This record gives sequence, structure tokens and C-alpha cells, in this order.
Amino acid sequence: MREGKDLILATKPFASEIRSRSWFHLLTTLGLLLIALTGALFFPSLIGAVFSILAGLLVVRLFVIYHDHQHHTILQHSKLANAIMTVFGLYILAPVSIWKRSHDYHHKHNSRLFTADIGSYPIATRQKFEQMSGREKAMYLFARHPLTILTGYVTMFFIGMCLQSFLSSPRKHLDSLLAMLLHVAGSVAVFYFLGWESWLFGVVIPFTIACGIGAYLFYAQHNFPGVIFREGEKWCYHDAALLSSSYLVMSPLWNWFTANIGYHHIHHLNARIPFYRLPEAMAEIPELQNAKTTTLKIRDIIACCRLKVWEPELQRMISLREAAAIRRATLAAKAI
Repeated sequence: MREGKDLILATKPFASEIRSRSWFHLLTTLGLLLIALTGALFFPSLIGAVFSILAGLLVVRLFVIYHDHQHHTILQHSKLANAIMTVFGLYILAPVSIWKRSHDYHHKHNSRLFTADIGSYPIATRQKFEQMSGREKAMYLFARHPLTILTGYVTMFFIGMCLQSFLSSPRKHLDSLLAMLLHVAGSVAVFYFLGWESWLFGVVIPFTIACGIGAYLFYAQHNFPGVIFREGEKWCYHDAALLSSSYLVMSPLWNWFTANIGYHHIHHLNARIPFYRLPEAMAEIPELQNAKTTTLKIRDIIACCRLKVWEPELQRMISLREAAAIRRATLAAKAI
């Protein structure tokens, strides 16, 4: 069984794009999204609601294509592709400057304790969590709360991705300010000229669906039963990909709408594999087939959302209830 550098080398034949396929996926997805948004904006009825939901799902797919482009995986050295992706980054409230910087950091530090929360969800050990102040605990749990994930449109994209990045470094993230201004101006224009139904179907619902799904996918990819976190010299890139990144098992339809982002363990092993070649890589490399999995079933979503802190002694993520039980047992043992 290959591992480490040998396994990464085995994925290299798949780490080359087929240019025509890249353009096909980008242009067809973009075209379908424009059709869906047009229907949502100008048919504010049951038909508009269907178009609205479809638009949200297509934004998810286009976001993953954008994500691949930012990894320099597809359509590099194309001015047209760069223009499309830059505009889309502004549209989806994940402009290039903050998305690329935070996501590149995430790939280099995935599952590394105490540094993994930049570009990802915060992770604290049970001991560190217990040492936090009340405010720090509240902020930590808020960042990981299911409602925060569900409302990712506001909490994670508008505020987290754009507002906080701009306030932290205005010169570096002027495109974050531009994204917010364009989004607010566009929303107001739709509401004023087309009415509240068009605003609801053309803006609110698509962004809520797309950002909520995107936020949860990103959560479940690195916060699932069986995930492993390391620190210091114990961390290595290969293990971070295969032990700390999930294979999110989905139906063919969901795989299409999410552009195969569920094959996340392979993506973290080699981010230069285009999204449309990830299933091919998994099918032909046996070592990638024994991945840690989760699904979009309700029971698995609940299981993922219950995980709150890392327990080093158990080498797994635990719930707050488990953390409280361990603390009580520890205190009882000390009292004897």
C-alpha cells in the first residue's frame, strides 16, 4: 500500500486538466445559472421559486469550479476565465484576495491543532476550551453552531469573508469592500425596480441556499466522526488529507451540483486534480478507496454538528456532553 510521497506521485497522472472539459463545465454551469436567475427575477411565482432553488444549487457548483480555478487547477492563463472568476468571486461574496489567501492557508495547515481555524472552523482541545473565558467559549461555540452554518450567507460570507477581511486589512482587501457594495446596491436595485418577490427569489433564497450548503460542506469535510487532529511534528500533509478530510458520499445528482467536492480527501492530497477527474482517481487508486466517510443523511449531519472539541486522550472530537462528563470524572478522581 502506497503512502506519503509515493501516493501523491500516484495521483499525478490525474493532475492535468482537459481544457475542453474545463470550458464546457464552466460555460454550461454559468449559462444555466444565468437562465435560473432570470427565471427567479422575472417570474415571481411558483415557477420563480423553482428557478430560485435551482439558482442556489448552481451557485454551489460554480463556486467549486471557481475554487478549482483559484487552486490553479483549471483554465490558467486565460484572460476570459480570470475575468469570469473574478466577477463571480465578487458576486458570491468570496473575492479573490481573501478566498485564495485563507484557503491556501487552510490547505497547508488542515487538521493542525491551534492553527487550523484560519480559513476553516475553530478547533480547541477540551482543556483549552475549559480554560476559555465565558465570552471566548460563546464565540467559539457560535462559530461552530448549526444556525451559524445555516445562515452562512450573512455570518460566514458577508460578515466573515468580506466585512472582517476588509476591516482587518483595508488595503489588501479592497475587493471585499467592492463585493459588499455591489451586493447591497444590487439587492436594493432588485427590490426597488422589480419588487420584493423578485428580491426574495433572485437574491435571498439563492444566496441562503448556496452559502448554507457551502458552509456545511466545508464543515463536514473536516468535522466528522473519526477525524484526526495533530500538532507540531506529529502533523504531516499526507495524514491530514486521508485522516482529516472526509469522503462525503452523495448521489450522482448531488455530486454534480457540488462538482465532486465530496471527494475531499483526494482534493487535499493533490489539489491540482480537476474536480471532474476526482472520481477517476479514486476508481484507479485503491489506497484512496478506504476513506473516512460521512453523508448528507440527517443522522450524519447531526453526528457532525454535535462535535465540539478535540480530546487528545481519546484521539477524537467529542460533544459538550462528553466533555462535561470527562470533566466531572476528572474532578471526582482528584477529590479521592
